[in-house]
This record gives sequence, C-alpha cells and structure tokens, in this order.
Amino acid sequence: MDKQDPRGIQLPRRRFVQGLALGGIAAGLGLWRDGALAQAVAPRSELSGNHFELDIAELPVNFTGQRRLATVVNGQLPAPLLRWRQGEPVTLRVRNRLAVPSSIHWHGIVLPADMDGVPGLSFDGIPPGGEYVYRFTVNQSGTYWYHGHAGFQEQTGLYGPIVIEPREGERHAAQRDYTIVLSDWSDTRPETLYANLRKQSGYYNQGKPTVGDFLQDVGREGVAPALAQRQMWNRMRMDRSDLADVSGATYTYLLNGQTPAGNWTGLFDAGDKVRLRFINGASMTFFDVRIPGLKMTVVAADGQAIEPVSVDEFRIGNGETYDVIVEPTADRAWSIFAQSMDRSGFARATLAPRAGMDAAVPALDPRPLLDMSDMMGAMQHGDMGHGGMSHDMAGMAMEMPGMPGMPAMPMPHDQAAPPLKTGPEVDMRVATPRNNLDDPGVGLRGNGRRVLSYADLRSVNAPISPRVDREITLRLTGNMERYRWSFDGVLASEAGPLRLRHGEHVRIVLVNDTMMSHPIHLHGMWSELESPQGEFLARKHTVVIQPAQRVSYRVSADAPGRWAFHCHLLFHMAGMFREVVVA
Repeated sequence: MDKQDPRGIQLPRRRFVQGLALGGIAAGLGLWRDGALAQAVAPRSELSGNHFELDIAELPVNFTGQRRLATVVNGQLPAPLLRWRQGEPVTLRVRNRLAVPSSIHWHGIVLPADMDGVPGLSFDGIPPGGEYVYRFTVNQSGTYWYHGHAGFQEQTGLYGPIVIEPREGERHAAQRDYTIVLSDWSDTRPETLYANLRKQSGYYNQGKPTVGDFLQDVGREGVAPALAQRQMWNRMRMDRSDLADVSGATYTYLLNGQTPAGNWTGLFDAGDKVRLRFINGASMTFFDVRIPGLKMTVVAADGQAIEPVSVDEFRIGNGETYDVIVEPTADRAWSIFAQSMDRSGFARATLAPRAGMDAAVPALDPRPLLDMSDMMGAMQHGDMGHGGMSHDMAGMAMEMPGMPGMPAMPMPHDQAAPPLKTGPEVDMRVATPRNNLDDPGVGLRGNGRRVLSYADLRSVNAPISPRVDREITLRLTGNMERYRWSFDGVLASEAGPLRLRHGEHVRIVLVNDTMMSHPIHLHGMWSELESPQGEFLARKHTVVIQPAQRVSYRVSADAPGRWAFHCHLLFHMAGMFREVVVA
C-alpha cells in the first residue's frame, strides 16, 4: 500500500522509508534521538580563497531508516563547495583520516599530472593518517567537481562541487546561483554491490519484461510480430530492459545530499534569473532532468560556455555538468525533477519564493526499453519508438560470437572495422555503428518534450586542436553475463598504455559495442566533440557514448605525464580503463 509523506507526496512503501531522513548527515550531527529524527537540516558549507584544508573521514548517516557510515570531506555530504577564481593559484591540503588509502581527483580541471589525484598513475595516494598538498594554477572557469579515486569511496559519499569564477565575470548574469549535485546512495556496501553484479548482471534489474508487457506488445503490434520480437531477444540472450546495472532496488537518489522527502529548496524573488549548476556525482546513475512548466536555457556544458539552447529536459551522464538559466514565471514553487534513466526512482528539489513551499512532483515516466537501433546501430533517422521493429533495417548489422541463428553480417568496405578480439570478454559487436548525435537517447525519444542532444552543443570558443595528426579507434566492449568491461576486448589489467606524442593532435574515435551508455572521461586534457562530419562542436571532459553509437573527438596532447582514461560508471572502471602516456 502506498503511503503519504509529510508533504503530501504519494510514495511507494520503500520510497516512503527512503524519505524518512531530511538529510543523511543528520545522524552524524546528533540529530537522532531514540530512533526519531529531529526536525533540522544540517548546514552546507562553502569554502573560497586560495588555501583550503580538507579532511577525509567517516561519518554516520541515515537516509533510509538504517544507520550507515559515509566517506565525507569536512563532515559534509556532498563535500564542501570549493569556489576558486580563474587565473589564481590554489593550495589544497588533504588529510586522510580513514583506515585505508584515499585520494581526491579534480574532475575536469587541467593541471600538472602529479596534481591529478589518481593513485598508481599521478601519485601514490594518501596513506591512512597521511596528507597530500595539491598546488596548481586555475586556468579555466565554470562548473566542475571533485571526488574520490581510490577504491569505491566515491560511492560512499566522497564527492563535492567546484565553481570557478571567470576572470571577466559571468557571461550570463543571474540573481541567484545554485549548485545541484545529483548522486546515488545504497545502504549496501559497494564491494557487495559489485560482487552481486559479478554473480548476476541483472541482480538489481526489477524491470524485466513480463507477460503483461508481452500482451501489451500483442495489442499494439499483433501476435506474430510480438512473438517474433520476443523470440529474437531471447535467442540473442539480450535484455531490452538493461538500462542501469544498479537501480532503485537498492539506491536512494539524492540531490545536494537530500532524499526526495528532504526537499532541498532554492529561493528566488520575482523577476530573478536563476542559474542552476547541475553536476552528476552519481556512481552508476544517469539522470533525466526537467522543471515542469519552465524552459531551461543551457549555457554551459562541462564548465565550458556554449551558445544558449532552450530545452525542456536534458540527460546528464556520470561526471558531466550542465549550467542552465531559468526564469520562474509565477510566484509559486517549481519542482526540479531528476528521474533515473531506468525510471526506478528519482531525486527532486524545489525552487520557491519562500521557504517551506512545495511543488507537485511528477510521476515517473514509463520504463523505457532498448530498441533495435540500440543493439544493431546504423538506421534511418526519424521516430524511434519502443518497438524498434518498424524501423528501416537497411544498413543494420551485428556480430555475436557463438550465437546460434545470428551469423555475422558483412560491412560495407568503407565502414570496415579493424579485427576485434572476441571470446569471453566480448558478447557482441556492432558492425555498422550509428553516428546520430541528435538522438537524445532511450526513454527520451519522441516524448513530446524538447530534449537536449549533443548535436545542440556549440562552443563559444575556437577549438584547441585545429588539425588532426593521427586517428585512434577504441571499441567499448563487454560481456554482460560475466559482468566484464573493457576497451577493444582487453581488460585494463592486461592492456598497455595508450601513447600520445607531446604536442600532437589526435582524433579519438569511440565505438560502443555494448547495449549500455558509457560516460568516457579523459583526465588532464580536453575532449573536443565533433559532429559526424568532423565539425568542432564543444569542449568536454566527459563524453557519453550511447549503445551501438560511434562518437569522435579531438585531443591536443599538451599535458605531459601519465593520465587516466576510463568509463565513469564506477563498476565498469576496473576493466574499461586505459593509462594514457603523453611524452
């Protein structure tokens, strides 16, 4: 039976339990009394200047009615907002109060390799009881974030926002300015989450197709087409509902450290322009964000200014940031709604003219299903509904090693891919990947809202990489049955480094041979996203590659040292990781 939270929101039973805590750090601040939560919200801190003292430690938290330990900075979850100024030096003394090694990586910040914070590459890590002093000059502006890069500490709370004030002032004036950190929390230890996925990749997938779904397909398409489609997916051992490895079955989705019932609130006055700096600090969750009734003007992607784009909704991958400007059109509360890509839960907040106001929270969208374009690649552009079987199948091809009834199909000569290792590390290969950057992604296609896509991004700056000296193609590969992830079918532990010559300009081409979206993050250097025609679009530090998609970007190898290059889904990173050496 559904219950109602104190603000009148209808929530399923587990979601009601998740909403008990107004703020998960309350337990660590002595706000729990005999199992009841005192009605108080812990203050969030902001640090600014040139010198920062940061302590990594454990803190008791309670988001769901169960007390757990989080990994936090200065007693905060998220960690304190760090406010820097473009062109100025910063010094950050980080002390590790944990019983295990730790580190902090400054995500998207261009800096010397020994300041990047990746144990085993840029430094040895921070030992228990030890400290490390990061020193560098801030040569950029915008919205970024920082997080742990040791073990699974990011999943347990080690993340926080960074705002860098531009030297010449903000390009778009706003009367209010808020950071919005989206994240995912589980009461289960991340080591256990990962072990469960290794044993059964669909362990947390509670949205697999049912008999009822099949009957709906029959009503929509007829018995024969529905049966043929179900048989095809079963024969390929593919799961159309496999959108997120870890779901709301264990996750509570947070916004600025608050559960949905905690209702973080940002205030505004009539006539205000409000800047919202969205940061996806989640370990395993893509979010689809909208403010029902309000248009959002996207003005920056990954900290870099873009030509303004007006949208109703955007998808934000792990590690990405987007700045938007909104102008509330009425003296009432507005709901900031961020639903997980698999529609298993949501985070939310409120914009309001007065404290204590609330706004209606929309229902979750229907759970989407992958279609043929997400599995087989190249297709005619146009409407991409759930069924997929009605699409023009011309040009589609895939290879699935050892799959009865699914022979390899030849590729056109000009699209021929280099030989790819197949076997236990690779369960599928997309022979003709699609390159339609105007696709907002599964669950957002044709939903009646104006949704941001990569094709909308247009940098206000010229590219750093004006030419291409060399091209490198990497394929994103995996085996869902074994829950193994890799580049080119080679695990990180078995792969040599990717070597770039200092000063050269390289085009990186990524082809996704899996049915999952992967946010790929290159440390130390910008990834300059290209259109399918090779036109420079926007400067990013994290690029999402959708299923069966080909995406390219240019990299100027201007940063000597050893750098990390990996999928930002935390439980994929162990295998889908390469060292990049610039020398």
